[in-house]
Amino acid sequence: MSALLEVSNLRAGYGDAIVIDDLSFSVQEGSNLALLGRNGVGKTTLLETLMGNTRMSGGTIRVRGRDVSAATPFARARMHIGWVPQEREVFPSLTVGENLDVVARAGHWSRAAVFGLFPRLAERSHHYGNQLSGGEQQMLAIGRALMLNPKLLLLDEPMEGLAPIIVEELAVAIRNMSLQDGLTTIIVEQQPALALSMTSQAMVLERGRIVHYGASAALAASGRLLERFLGIGLAGEFE
Repeated sequence: MSALLEVSNLRAGYGDAIVIDDLSFSVQEGSNLALLGRNGVGKTTLLETLMGNTRMSGGTIRVRGRDVSAATPFARARMHIGWVPQEREVFPSLTVGENLDVVARAGHWSRAAVFGLFPRLAERSHHYGNQLSGGEQQMLAIGRALMLNPKLLLLDEPMEGLAPIIVEELAVAIRNMSLQDGLTTIIVEQQPALALSMTSQAMVLERGRIVHYGASAALAASGRLLERFLGIGLAGEFE
């Protein structure tokens, strides 16, 4: 596999504040990366930077070999980067179908494909965005990003605040994305067990720097590493 995303010596943040400092990594096409770490270490900032929403003060971001470091968020979306923000940001005055169609681009992911992934959305296709539950809005936010037919999908805490049954449904759907379309994903998630179960690779941040990068299964199996990087007691989630 070739690298879909290559990040080299990245420094970025907000205003004069540097949150991401000299960070380098790559993500292979078709792989799935869990982005882990304690609160405030720069996980969301990294996704925001990949999408073009922060101030870069150094380094480069390449997608399929193309330097996108100076590209606008709109241009990055056209370069096949999809983003599901933590706030979901569905269009409240549009129906489910309209939320999907308004961003649609040609490719595997059509309205029918999204409804196949999330049958709940098919049942509510004529409901407005503000008439949906939190879980349904998250499904719609993911489905809308898929309608762009991205090669790289960034998901910022997609399970936050959702009922366990919805979390399970979303986790299955996220796993299936790669199987259906070879989609590459980067997922920020506060539940390490869940994140590692959905991904092939894991990267842990501390103070804006990478302290661990390796196979998700290996990290899940190592209580020592889980306690070291993510806090005492987390190893118990994997028993």
